[in-house]
Amino acid sequence: MNISFLIDALRLALKTLSERRLRAILTIIGIAIGPIALVTMSSVVRGYSNYVTSQLEALGQNLIVVQSTGDYKLSQDDVDALRSIPGVKYAEPFYMTRATVKVGDEDKEIIVYAVPIILIFEAIGSLELLEGSIPSQSDIVKAVIGYDIAFDENGNQVYFVGDTITLTIYTVEAGGKVKVKRVNVLVAGILDKFGGAFFLSPDTTVFLSPEAGKRLLGLKEWSGILILAENSGLVMQIENSIRRMYRGNVNVISFQGIAKVINSITGAMDFITFSTSLAAFAVAVAGVAATMITSVIERIREIGVMKAVGFTNNQVLFMILSESLVMSLIGGGVGITLGVIGAHILASRGFVIEAGTANVVISAPPAITPDLILNTIGIVVLVGIIGGIFPAYRAAKIPPAVALRYE
Repeated sequence: MNISFLIDALRLALKTLSERRLRAILTIIGIAIGPIALVTMSSVVRGYSNYVTSQLEALGQNLIVVQSTGDYKLSQDDVDALRSIPGVKYAEPFYMTRATVKVGDEDKEIIVYAVPIILIFEAIGSLELLEGSIPSQSDIVKAVIGYDIAFDENGNQVYFVGDTITLTIYTVEAGGKVKVKRVNVLVAGILDKFGGAFFLSPDTTVFLSPEAGKRLLGLKEWSGILILAENSGLVMQIENSIRRMYRGNVNVISFQGIAKVINSITGAMDFITFSTSLAAFAVAVAGVAATMITSVIERIREIGVMKAVGFTNNQVLFMILSESLVMSLIGGGVGITLGVIGAHILASRGFVIEAGTANVVISAPPAITPDLILNTIGIVVLVGIIGGIFPAYRAAKIPPAVALRYE
């Protein structure tokens, strides 16, 4: 088959489809459903996954958090043991509590960390000071505050370096009694806008020195131990060493580990999305096959004339198959286009995570990648081939004499 024949076959396919417009449109709609579902769902899931992974990576790939479980209490012996693990650069205890602070007219929920502040800056490389400086370890009343604490929602600066800020801390005591504690700290530094992170958001965090946790905040027990690995390649090795050492008495959390879990979940969701979409593609195959069988029955005499004037079986097969392929490609193009539009509409609504009394909205653009588009096109072409191959084969095998006598 030469190029001119291929072009003529495609022209004939388009002409045949235009003559049977309604049937062709309905079949194309059936074909388009699969690409719409696949592109919309896969791109949105991948978009959120990429967003979460990038946020985790920005928070420090070398950082590991160890927290006690059950009745086990972390002590200085644990800090010394963790520091002795090969690959550990720093291991420092920290205190953490939730508080509220007045930002303009709003009572904003924040997190307070009492931790070596320089360790946070080393762990999160993109973290920078907008104003002021990092207080020394001995300055228990001085703090570094996040951007969204220093500035209100309109971008107006509420707190400046040297200002006093009041933290209202709520703790639940034995018997369910709620104790309210108010602590005044001095603003020594203000962080530049970090943006977006929701597992640990520096923008809504107050950082104090470790001694402030016990002496200023009144916290009696460590919230955990922060570990900084020498490099990101050692994180999983250190995690495994800690788990072997404590045998379930502590929780070991790393942003790198969370990112791997999220990637595995995304892979599973991609598989589920693909499997679900296959049902739509299977329906499309049936629709294409039904349409092409009907088309072949209507064109038996035409096929007989073609074979009588010299068309080979392969040429007849390709001409019929080209009709199903054209329908599939049109349906695929329509489906992919609508899928891209649907993905942007769906992603624009955001994904809401409930975090206590506050809701965190994740907004991420859909990940419409070349491999997703190419895979979708490949499946669409396969739909056209599978749906059209049997009718095309039957048409190619019709004897010319029988076809010409067909009424």
